[in-house]
Amino acid sequence: MRRSLLIPLMLVLLAGLPTAGLAQLNDDWMELQGIIDIHAHVGPATEASLPRTFDAIEAAQLAARHGMRAINLKQHYLETASWAYFVSRIVPGIQVFGGIALNRSVGGLNASAVEQVATFKGGFGRVVYMPTFESEHYNPGSPNAVPVSRDGKLLPAVYDVLKVVAQYDMALSTGHSSPEESRLIIRAAKDAGVDRVYVQHPALSRINMSVEMQREAARMGALLEYVIGEALANREEFEHWTGLIRAVGPENVVIGTDLGQWGRSTPTDGYKVIIPRMLRAGFTQAELDTMMKTNPARLLGLEDW
Repeated sequence: MRRSLLIPLMLVLLAGLPTAGLAQLNDDWMELQGIIDIHAHVGPATEASLPRTFDAIEAAQLAARHGMRAINLKQHYLETASWAYFVSRIVPGIQVFGGIALNRSVGGLNASAVEQVATFKGGFGRVVYMPTFESEHYNPGSPNAVPVSRDGKLLPAVYDVLKVVAQYDMALSTGHSSPEESRLIIRAAKDAGVDRVYVQHPALSRINMSVEMQREAARMGALLEYVIGEALANREEFEHWTGLIRAVGPENVVIGTDLGQWGRSTPTDGYKVIIPRMLRAGFTQAELDTMMKTNPARLLGLEDW
């Protein structure tokens, strides 16, 4: 009799103790309140993509648990507006958005595919990426490369895409285009009436946009995207990354994580590592809020939400 009573009592006591996983998540509850990750990589991924740590549902749950405001799901080969719709119905407490990268799997510079994402129920399709992994600049000579320009001029299909982006007030990422191509894209996007434009990975070695060209892009009305994944390896990498942000101006920068790859920091851990480091490096909380909250909200059209 005593033994039969002891076991339920032990179970009750153990149930009141937090597990290691839950304690890890709850210790810093709401620490990332209001932050928006414009660049969240999630699974399931195709074989052509890098393996991902979380699927879209798990990534949204983790972000919500830490008090984040929103995440934008990025895939190189699949649209994610439909993912965002279903994840939003499953995970409360966070806004989830998606978009489309114009790589070969969606038909390249396919204005029709962009319109399908733009008109998906609920307005969950917010971002259009010029070619990324299959950018001609990023993969010169590849049979799968998707060109955006020839002889210093944008291809006609780019203008078709920009018309749709402007019509539905979507955000446009320059993808993995060359610095000169990005300049052409920004100018054409502004002429077409696109309000939300940003240069993706200007500091990435395979893109390597100069500080002066980044400043020019900002003067043209674009934001510059700096990702946490490029600043975590060592002090030298971090100092180079923050030095570029200072040179460009925090008011012109949007910070996302570009995390979610298998074996790397989780997006939320990325923020928890980089924020204290940036504060110690002399950035103000207001500057961090501009780069991690205000400017991402501007790109996703959340200024008035």
